[in-house]
Amino acid sequence: MAELSNDQAVAILDKAVAAINPVLDVLAERDVLGIKKHTYHPWPDGPRSHQAIHLVSTPLDFADWPGTAGWNELPMKKRADWWINRIGSLNTIAVAFPNVFGFWTKFLPVASLLGFANQAIVLVAIAREYQVVERRYQVELLAEVLCNRSVDADSAGAAETAILPRGRRNLIATVWTVAQLLRGLSDELDRRPGPSKPFATLRLIPLMGGPFTYLGERLALSRAAALGRRWIIDHPDSISPLT
Repeated sequence: MAELSNDQAVAILDKAVAAINPVLDVLAERDVLGIKKHTYHPWPDGPRSHQAIHLVSTPLDFADWPGTAGWNELPMKKRADWWINRIGSLNTIAVAFPNVFGFWTKFLPVASLLGFANQAIVLVAIAREYQVVERRYQVELLAEVLCNRSVDADSAGAAETAILPRGRRNLIATVWTVAQLLRGLSDELDRRPGPSKPFATLRLIPLMGGPFTYLGERLALSRAAALGRRWIIDHPDSISPLT
């Protein structure tokens, strides 16, 4: 099979970014029952229903969930770290799960594709926290960090933005959808920051493959995030002014 051209890689990554951003918007902005806004106020003296909502908002604030008072107090770097440590770690469970079958995953390389998708989601989230919000730059970041390609993504933005129905804009659906969109990059999967050789071998152990894959992918995600931050530093023109 002929190697993908840069334009073909950009088109595939652009579709992935188009699916990722709306889900991150929901996580950052959605406030069911006005729970997040309660974190900005002291304990209410009003109806018990308000007090109950305020009680529910407390763990969200403690977890520094986007949109809460705790989140707004975090500096930019810690906000980026939040996506790695909370959302990235959660997604990595989905990445590791197929490997409970141990050796058989050698014939079903689902984990590599899901790992690629997980890193793409977290890298876009980190980019947004550093004000890299234009899709073309997000695509260029993914191309360099995950595919080792230096591209000019002028054509980015052509993909539909509503790839996921609004009701399915959740993390698990997104990981799977993005993985499906990225299948065209199958020859690129080994270019991403992946688990080190010991973890790649240990993941083939039946039953223990899942935990070993989780550890390997979690470390690989940290490396990908570090490379993403370096890309942003090296491309200051990608950063949009704060509004």
